[in-house]
Amino acid sequence: MLVVVAALLTLSPASADFYPSRVKVFVANSGSDSVTVYDTRLAEVVATVPVGRNPYGVAVTPTHAYVANFGSDTVTVVDVATDKPVLDVPVGRFPHSAAVSPDGRRVYVTNNGDRTVTVLDAGSHKPVATIPVGLYPAGVAVSPDGARVHVANTGSNSVTVIDADDDRPARTTPVGKAPLGVAVTPRGQVHVANTGADTVSVLTPAGDPVGPAVPVAHLPEGASADPDGSRVYLTNTGAGLMSLLDPVSGSVVATVPVGEQPEGLAVTS
Repeated sequence: MLVVVAALLTLSPASADFYPSRVKVFVANSGSDSVTVYDTRLAEVVATVPVGRNPYGVAVTPTHAYVANFGSDTVTVVDVATDKPVLDVPVGRFPHSAAVSPDGRRVYVTNNGDRTVTVLDAGSHKPVATIPVGLYPAGVAVSPDGARVHVANTGSNSVTVIDADDDRPARTTPVGKAPLGVAVTPRGQVHVANTGADTVSVLTPAGDPVGPAVPVAHLPEGASADPDGSRVYLTNTGAGLMSLLDPVSGSVVATVPVGEQPEGLAVTS
């Protein structure tokens, strides 16, 4: 399966001009072992960066992009100013997804093949912790205050809540079958796309279930929250749809036809 993940980063321009800022989009090309860099100010691809085998997830800080290479058990660190790879960092087996803490100091990488999350220090790019989670960890999201990290364990039908202060699993909560995507609203509410159950589980910031799982269209996979907290968006891979969920009422308020087999998605700030 080809998984393509995009990450966006806003950078200050090298020199003053008409544009107050620039945004780069980093796209992981799992089939070609590379990352495509698209500059939105120039409206063109500005680089193709060689990385490890089968890159999946991408996360960015103000200075670097972190690319999870599923096929080589590494994370490639890319300098976002030069679009050059800096180094490859060994992590766990089959790294899948990555997320950055709100302060940009830590990067969390799910290792799909060995039930762990690797924590990287964004200053040194070195691993500082390895945290045990459930079977086949995939999606990962950090709470807005940086205090908790939420990991979807696809093979365990659960979500592990990690205490970011001491890098330890605080609790594991059962959810629906084959959870994959995770989104956290500005208030810390957690939404988990249960791919194998066609539902979304809603959890409190601490990991307590909020009511029954919400039915959505076939094969929910990607999840992302609106920055204002008004909506949670989910891709339905098996239906060619995007579901819009109201986090207050816990109900689906709209379904939008999109392309065939939608997977990842992101919402602008």
